[in-house]
Amino acid sequence: MISFKITAQSINLKTCDMLMFTSKQAVLSANHIDKNWINYPCLAIGKATKSKIEELGGEVIYAPQSFYAEALVKDIQEKFADRKLLYLRPREVSFDSKTYLKEQDIELEEQIIYETSCVEYLKCKKPKENAIIIFTSPSTIKCFFENFEWCSSYRAVVIGKATVKHLPSYCEYNVSNEPLIRACIEKALEIRKNNVK
Repeated sequence: MISFKITAQSINLKTCDMLMFTSKQAVLSANHIDKNWINYPCLAIGKATKSKIEELGGEVIYAPQSFYAEALVKDIQEKFADRKLLYLRPREVSFDSKTYLKEQDIELEEQIIYETSCVEYLKCKKPKENAIIIFTSPSTIKCFFENFEWCSSYRAVVIGKATVKHLPSYCEYNVSNEPLIRACIEKALEIRKNNVK
């Protein structure tokens, strides 16, 4: 539902001693822009993000269990208050980390390194009746509804509670057991199996 475009030509690594990533795409974008990012310890939000950092040769020194505002702020306050943290992020985010942390007297530097846009589909590409639609981010929800109307026979599988908040209230949904695309697919297959008569 979405496409990615790198928007930065360089990364300002001189002002930081630690990086924060909240998505696999941010890691891939950073690696495309400046491979020197791997020389900095990383805070990784999400298992897929952590895996991609390690796969590309980076070091993850902390990976919180969840990306809920209060929990993340507490973790950063306790573990990294003395670090110069640079958050490499997309243009649009569902949670304003910088403002939230500033309220707790923690400075977070940010750099936008990529942006997302919606892929346009013809109306004839609308999913069939009884389809299970997997949403892996608020952006995928936004882009789906820019293309298609929701059918009452659809069921959504959502990657996490933060993403659920962006789903219209009239949509029936299940949350995956883990915040991973693989877990979303497993949940969808489980729903399909249980609904087969």
